[in-house]
Amino acid sequence: MSDTITAPTAETLAFMAKDHKLFIDGHWRVPGSNRLIEVENPSTERLIATMHAASMKDLDDAVAAARTALDGPWRRLPPAERGKMLMKLADLMEADTSMLAQLSTLENGMPLWLSLDKMALLCPDIIRYYAGWTTKVTGDVLPAVPVAGEDREWLVYTLRQPVGVVGCIIPWNAPASMITLKAAPALAAGCTVVMKPAELTPLLAIRFTELVEAAGFPPGVFNLVQGYGDDIGDGIARHPGIDKVAFTGSTAVGKAIVRAAADDLKRVSLELGGKSPFIVCADADLDQAAPAAAAACFFLTGQNCMAGTRLFVEDSIADEFNERLTVAAKMFTVGDGFEAGVMVGPLISAKQLARVKGFIDETDAAGARRIFGGNVPDRIGHFVEPTIFDCVTPDMRVAREEVFGPVLAVQRFHKSDETELLERVNGTVYGLSGSVWTRDLSRALRLAARVDSGQVGVNAHAAVSAETPFGGNKQSGWGREFGKEGLDAYLKTKAVSVNLGPH
Repeated sequence: MSDTITAPTAETLAFMAKDHKLFIDGHWRVPGSNRLIEVENPSTERLIATMHAASMKDLDDAVAAARTALDGPWRRLPPAERGKMLMKLADLMEADTSMLAQLSTLENGMPLWLSLDKMALLCPDIIRYYAGWTTKVTGDVLPAVPVAGEDREWLVYTLRQPVGVVGCIIPWNAPASMITLKAAPALAAGCTVVMKPAELTPLLAIRFTELVEAAGFPPGVFNLVQGYGDDIGDGIARHPGIDKVAFTGSTAVGKAIVRAAADDLKRVSLELGGKSPFIVCADADLDQAAPAAAAACFFLTGQNCMAGTRLFVEDSIADEFNERLTVAAKMFTVGDGFEAGVMVGPLISAKQLARVKGFIDETDAAGARRIFGGNVPDRIGHFVEPTIFDCVTPDMRVAREEVFGPVLAVQRFHKSDETELLERVNGTVYGLSGSVWTRDLSRALRLAARVDSGQVGVNAHAAVSAETPFGGNKQSGWGREFGKEGLDAYLKTKAVSVNLGPH
């Protein structure tokens, strides 16, 4: 399908040209702020949409609407009906795949084939997965006798109830996945939502909200407030009417959200940065491992928290592996996401391009050996070539900090010193994802158990599915998304002890 779409359709262009509004209490309304949000296509550097941002009054109204819905019709709705609405939303999203994918490519820059894949497969799957959970949220009956109550009969049970009003703050790097990954479990659990998309990529969130409206959710259950992080994002974290904040983004902003949410101790879940290790042992299937290593780093132009940016290669195969890796990297064609054959789109902004280029220049100066790429193409757009450095040492900044660009840092290790390898692998403040590549199952399981990450693949990297819990250790975050654990984040447990009288 991506081969047949080479430019935005007339329907998509008409949507972008609309007067984009906020969605509060089931109605579209004009934002109350004079602050503008200007959306740029990072491939062309052209302005594709302009809208006003929400005001703090708009945020207050959205929270109030969510609270009213939570305490009203949404709470009384049978769980099966919530599931039906989510199923309808998944169907609508699937039917709208083409426009959603085009919007994602236009405002984010990711290749259209990848946008289509997310819209047609991953996002509807996430929604349907959580729709199936609505009728399966149950408590337990406990064989408990309260202290000093031995002479009486007791019924002790637990209830699993929605956390309440959830403020969702969405990043710009994969907006479709992040929107569905927060909205679906929150709504399935019976919560209500106030969502703020990234100011760089609000269009897909607006279209998604139109589909929520079409699916028939009651007014106030889902509210959309486009705005900036320094006021609306911070306001969500501080708002006394919000019970939980669900955030995906940088570790620095995540820490700021924790500080802002501390005054009323609201719940916070965080999916933050990563510096994921990709470990290649000498006995690995190099035909699979080399292209997988390139894809693990260059996927989404490296603007991906799971990116395998630290490549650890056993020294006996390092030269051969680097040759294979370079061949694989050449397949990652850079360009506009609407161009046929493009594998790597632009970085999100000129600011991000300058940041990534700074890492490349600094790594050159630090003495690492650049073996591929790293140049900025002579064309309009925020493009940089996929980049590979060999002979990177643990003290270099490229080995320690999240670049959020297509820069791969190769470190070599000795087979005989697994302890030293793991010290380097785990010698980071992050712990989000990672992978081990070997034919030796015992070694694979041993290393996988000792890599300090929330998710580790064996002969696979970033094997994400709706059922598989995902999240970070250390400064990569709090909590888990996907799977049953992703639903648990939006539920609270209440114990009820009923005195039935004397024996």
